[in-house]
Amino acid sequence: MGETAFVARPLPVRGTHWESTAWWGMAFLILTEGSLFAYLFFSYFYLASQSTGPWPPSGPPDLKNASINTLLLLSSSAAAWWGERGIDSGNARRLSIGLVVTILLGIVFMTIQAHEWANRPFAFSSNSYSSLYFVITGFHGAHVIVGLLMLAALLGWNLMGRFRRGWHLQVSVGIVYWHFVDLVWLAVYAVLYLSPRLS
Repeated sequence: MGETAFVARPLPVRGTHWESTAWWGMAFLILTEGSLFAYLFFSYFYLASQSTGPWPPSGPPDLKNASINTLLLLSSSAAAWWGERGIDSGNARRLSIGLVVTILLGIVFMTIQAHEWANRPFAFSSNSYSSLYFVITGFHGAHVIVGLLMLAALLGWNLMGRFRRGWHLQVSVGIVYWHFVDLVWLAVYAVLYLSPRLS
């Protein structure tokens, strides 16, 4: 009988893009978190359909701060993309600039959001709308904070020289998460701020 030869190969820990466990891990995280927001939006529209009075009870929320925040997050996604394209070509300085701009825009976003929360004409427990408003925007805010921490870690690693052309998968994965956070905000903006004006 012939003998079978086995060749030992290292496990594919550091694949690239679709071969990477990091890509798949982030994809499933985004799928899970996206489902959470889908359930919250369903709850919002369900309670709105069951409301016997005006919805929202205190009238549609002001668009000014939310519109500014939308522009901030869209700009932050553009800055993150610009920085990522930089490291694609081996320009670590451009990645650092893109990450710093993205982080600063995210901090301004959270500052405006905190100001809006503090000046709402209702409390968390005032009614079902107010509870959903704070839960939806609060969950989104928590995701922004997690994204900012990711970006800060990527910036630190970049300043330490850990990324270079062809070796920056962590940057791509982190920025995909940030784009997801921005996409969720567009849905929050449409549901909480625009949809009350359509009914």
